[in-house]
Amino acid sequence: MASSQRVRHATQQLPKIHPLARFEDRMHKLRARLARRRGLLPTIVPYRGYGTATEIRVLCRVVLAPVLKPGSRRARKFARRFESVRGWRSFVSVPVASAQVTISIDGYTETVTADRGGVVDVHLAFALPQGEHVAHLTVEDSLPVDALINVASPTATRGIICDVDDTVMVTALPRPFLAAWNSFVLTEHARVPTPGMAVFLSRMSQLESGMPVFYLSTGAWNVAPTLRRFLSRNLYPVGTMLLTDWGPTHDRLFRSGQEHKKRQLEKIAKDFPHVKWIMVGDDGQHDEVIYGEFEENHPDNVAFVAIRQLSTSEAVLAGGRRKGLAKELRGTAPWVYAHDGAGMIEQLTNLGVLEPGDAPTRRYS
Repeated sequence: MASSQRVRHATQQLPKIHPLARFEDRMHKLRARLARRRGLLPTIVPYRGYGTATEIRVLCRVVLAPVLKPGSRRARKFARRFESVRGWRSFVSVPVASAQVTISIDGYTETVTADRGGVVDVHLAFALPQGEHVAHLTVEDSLPVDALINVASPTATRGIICDVDDTVMVTALPRPFLAAWNSFVLTEHARVPTPGMAVFLSRMSQLESGMPVFYLSTGAWNVAPTLRRFLSRNLYPVGTMLLTDWGPTHDRLFRSGQEHKKRQLEKIAKDFPHVKWIMVGDDGQHDEVIYGEFEENHPDNVAFVAIRQLSTSEAVLAGGRRKGLAKELRGTAPWVYAHDGAGMIEQLTNLGVLEPGDAPTRRYS
């Protein structure tokens, strides 16, 4: 009797899967079988993770890719092609659902399972000292892949959380055709950086040693390599990207970008309870409201908020500005508005939040 109750209870707890998500899973399985017949094998695409004094967060994605001998002519040709890859190619890769990934770092080893999109996003209780560490990731019989882990200073009191679209790069994301063009067609060489934002963020990253830095976006993990190269090429400070998976979820047709950002902010607040965040975004989508709600829920964890004001044409594409609601949610932290990074630095300096200093030189890598 008790056993049947436990089984019935477990059955009731199983989540409902959206029909389109089930269809997507079937398509992935079919494509995976065909890809393996062509000789493609599971390959790990690593992303930069982060850590605290007590744990680390490891991020990667497992896809099927051709096996290339390191240093071979074919591998060099593939690398050159990868550097100039157009956005759409990143969306046709075949993910490996439920792949078993082994993570080894500084004497610690753990095996974890990827989600249905091949994404690994796990917190592990590995205590590492401050600095940059290398995690070795393997799947099946593949060669180890290195993933960088930034462990923040245990004494850090400030950190940076920065939006991507229309904040570090000009995308006019809400315009459907232009959004598709930016995601699927353009290479990172054709993307336009926001004036002065690299200098502004680098200046902020030097306020303390060992600050945690995050780039929070509603973009898919598929474009992470492109985004990483864009940040590096335009001299943005080193940081962890927090993106989302592509396609439908188990319970809805379209993913909620707002919910993704809110969940990630809550995770960051939990991981760094003593850090005051420098929050950077734009006034064209929902950053003001999301940051305002975060400040309302965590009034002691916001240093200041810097909002990039879109131009008139950008604001029209983005559906207007939403400063009114954000003002209602504000706490006591300073909020500044400017069209570029230089304007943000000037306003923060006038408020006494910043002191005049030299231009930074730290580079994203």
